[in-house]
Amino acid sequence: MTRTVNFPLLCLAATLLLLLSSLLVVSGKLTDDLKPNRLEVYDGGKIFDISHRYTPEMPAWESTEGLSNHLKLIASMKNGSFANVSEMKMSVHSGTHVDAPGHFIDEYYDAGFDSDSLDLRTLNGPALLVDVPRDKNITAEVMEALHIPRGVRRVLFRTSNTDKRLMFKKEFDSSFSGFMTDGAKWLVENTDIKLVGLDYLSFAAFEESPATHKVILRGRDIIPVEALKLDGVEAGMYSLHCLPLRLVGAEGVPTRCILIK
Repeated sequence: MTRTVNFPLLCLAATLLLLLSSLLVVSGKLTDDLKPNRLEVYDGGKIFDISHRYTPEMPAWESTEGLSNHLKLIASMKNGSFANVSEMKMSVHSGTHVDAPGHFIDEYYDAGFDSDSLDLRTLNGPALLVDVPRDKNITAEVMEALHIPRGVRRVLFRTSNTDKRLMFKKEFDSSFSGFMTDGAKWLVENTDIKLVGLDYLSFAAFEESPATHKVILRGRDIIPVEALKLDGVEAGMYSLHCLPLRLVGAEGVPTRCILIK
């Protein structure tokens, strides 16, 4: 017996199979395209992002809870809104940030020396990344031993804070390494440094924080950049670029910082 082949039906089935295959390929590609590519290093090690991501687990000053609920979705498309809109609530000294002169000197705060008054020429330019002897605060003796040349205006100090990954631990750790008052005085009196970068929430050691900050901020010409992400970056000279938010009236503000080799 001869079976009749329905060619139109066969062609339709083949077309549907091809269409289904195409949809699966496109669907797979769309799925791949919808995975965000979060980088720390760009162009094969030429550009380093030295800013920390803001997450609920990021440590906050003297807190055991971290940033916690710092970000809230106040309008959601899933709930009928025409757009997704988020709201932030956190200290301006959270994560990678800069300090303005008004942070610890009230007369400067009243006079308007805020984050919007910081000099972008200081925040951008050649910078030296140095390794501080581990498990040490930065004293006058340590500063002298680092042999930072005159003429260097921006220095990032990598301490044991980076080794201990303190910025990745939710609970605030007051034992972090930082500048002691005599180290800050030595920096002011014996170097040309105008930008001081450190790898935890304060450049000043916890036990001497107010006094050390005042030494650095009193002249209104040195900018502290705090909570830098310095792991995986070799010591040496880089081009530093920090762009703080222009938050008028704030004595500190988050900033995005990168190093270019």
